Amino acid sequence: MDSDQKLLKLLGNKDVLALAFGAMIGWGWVVTTGIWINEAGSLGAILAFVIGGIMVVFVGLTYAELAAAMPLVGGEFVYTYKAMGRVLSFITTWAIIFGYVSVVAFEAVALPTVFEYLIPNFSQGYLYTIQGWDVTLTWAGTGMLGSILIAWVNYRGIKLTSFINIVLTLLIIIAGILLITGSSVSGTTATMEPFFQKGFSGLLTVIVMTPFMFVGFDVIPQAAEEINLPKKRIGQLLIFSVILAVIWYVSIIFGVSRVMTPSELAATNLATADAMSNAYGGSQLMANILVLGGIGGILTSWLGFYVGGSRAIYALAKAGMLPKFLGELHPKYRTPHKAIILIAVLSTMAPLLGRPALVWFVDAGGIGLVIGWSMVALSFVILRKKAPEMERPFKLRGGSVIGWIATILAFGIATLYLPGMPSALGIPEWIIIGFWFLIGAIFYNYSMHKYGKENVEDHMKKEIDRIA
Repeated sequence: MDSDQKLLKLLGNKDVLALAFGAMIGWGWVVTTGIWINEAGSLGAILAFVIGGIMVVFVGLTYAELAAAMPLVGGEFVYTYKAMGRVLSFITTWAIIFGYVSVVAFEAVALPTVFEYLIPNFSQGYLYTIQGWDVTLTWAGTGMLGSILIAWVNYRGIKLTSFINIVLTLLIIIAGILLITGSSVSGTTATMEPFFQKGFSGLLTVIVMTPFMFVGFDVIPQAAEEINLPKKRIGQLLIFSVILAVIWYVSIIFGVSRVMTPSELAATNLATADAMSNAYGGSQLMANILVLGGIGGILTSWLGFYVGGSRAIYALAKAGMLPKFLGELHPKYRTPHKAIILIAVLSTMAPLLGRPALVWFVDAGGIGLVIGWSMVALSFVILRKKAPEMERPFKLRGGSVIGWIATILAFGIATLYLPGMPSALGIPEWIIIGFWFLIGAIFYNYSMHKYGKENVEDHMKKEIDRIA
């Protein structure tokens, strides 16, 4: 194995935008839009996504400056290491990997729900029951086979992944435009009532879900060494992808609430597909087109987070904070193939937990993401003071003020997950979180014992000097 082998620089403008936007627009807009509207009301859900979107835009701005300044694989790992050192950089990156793996696992559980909608009596071969939900052979098997296929595509290289991503992103956009256009014409404002539901508690419940829905822009810094663009453009595309995602979610909530009453939303498993049908006079064909867009969302998100998660694991392993075999590139495809296999092993088991796991992964993964975002925003503030001389091709006006706003907003949303809050996590989520960080502690301590702290410092000095 050639130790000097590098990741391939192949991604252009449309590749990067499709990677980030496609990662953000997964399956959640199809399956959970009804939950958002019923929890907070139509305008309440829109307001929650605007608030969550504002937080993500501020965090995205700090990412944009740092990604353009330090375009190195691993993204957050590099920024937090330079700002706060080894231990906090590992905790931050491991939390972000947890968020990414949660999304990959979520999509493996989401895929069978599509087939349930499209194929009558799809779920066959009873296995067992989890939280009142029957897990069947066809249901779990479909999710597991899908997981293996997506892992294989990522294993084969960034070029194949990116091509598939662009095609599927176009499919998502077409389905979304058809829904918004149809519901705007045939829907009514009266159907949007009640505009607000469950008061402040309902608003907070939806705000807590937003980080999981917006995660994806941060895949760009993870793949920074595979982007063949000027440094400044990396920052511009990152923030543009976030703004597009905010517009998308607000538009989908608006469209669905105009053609679906609260009672209809409560009775459906796929609110957005049924809304598409209602918008076009009960057309099952249009509902199926929307579901195809949803499948596109599942696959783009799935592909994008394999890229993000595997590159973050690769960066930690190259630095000696994880076992070094995870930092090897495939001799032909130049992908971190062993990191991809690790994610595949973990996420392919997810469908065995059944549909209740959808909520567990959204909520548990969300806290990992906001911890990571908080630490990156704080690193932005620290580096403005600690390294003022650092070249910043995408330099933010407003400097540390934007960084402090991003930090306070991100930490503020992180507190909403804690016990005692109206939107606190449940026991299954805390078990998943505890299990993940236990694995991280074992890996980290093993690696520190085997490779030593000096190895990490030498590696990171070389990496940061490379772009200085």
